[in-house]
Amino acid sequence: MNTSKRIALGLCSVLLFSSNLAPTSAAEEITLVIAEDQIGGYSRNLFKHWIDADKDGCNTRYEVLIAEAIVKPKVGAGCYLTGGKWKSPYEGKVFTNPTGLDIDHMVPLAEAWRSGAWAWTSAQRMDFANDLEDSRSLLAVTASLNRSKGDRDVAGWLPIKAQCAYISNWIAVKWRFDLTVDQIEGEFLQSKIPSCKITNVVISNS
Repeated sequence: MNTSKRIALGLCSVLLFSSNLAPTSAAEEITLVIAEDQIGGYSRNLFKHWIDADKDGCNTRYEVLIAEAIVKPKVGAGCYLTGGKWKSPYEGKVFTNPTGLDIDHMVPLAEAWRSGAWAWTSAQRMDFANDLEDSRSLLAVTASLNRSKGDRDVAGWLPIKAQCAYISNWIAVKWRFDLTVDQIEGEFLQSKIPSCKITNVVISNS
């Protein structure tokens, strides 16, 4: 496994829980544009996911599990993981068996589709669904919480813990992939940015 693909655990924790919640560097302003969602046409099959990009026997799901383990697991044949420990950032539950964890797309695939991915190529959608370059894109979380989130955007669902960090990370991923926000989502973010002390973010109507 190419460990440089993922930010190390310590930095990942900072990104999730730091009091400095700017989604990007202090010198860089980011803008999210409000636009109507694209309704219809979505299929999960349009986003090829859980690929083994580096052909090391561990697909994207397992790469995330290995990177985010608070106790590193042993990696066996077929990328079978044993002896690890994980802590879900959404409510703090600890797991020793990764089968209790889902890999959450911070911005769900269906939401990405509505927000601009409908116009992407298949390769672009695959890159989004398997993004290991930014540790905020994919998170190992309690399966039941991930399923309660479904495809809802940030205005419709927040985790139990670290809500401001979640909002900041949501903004960062939307901006990274040049995705838009709908009117309700944009208004929600505008209401939360000051109270969460998120800096350098503009929500624009054009």
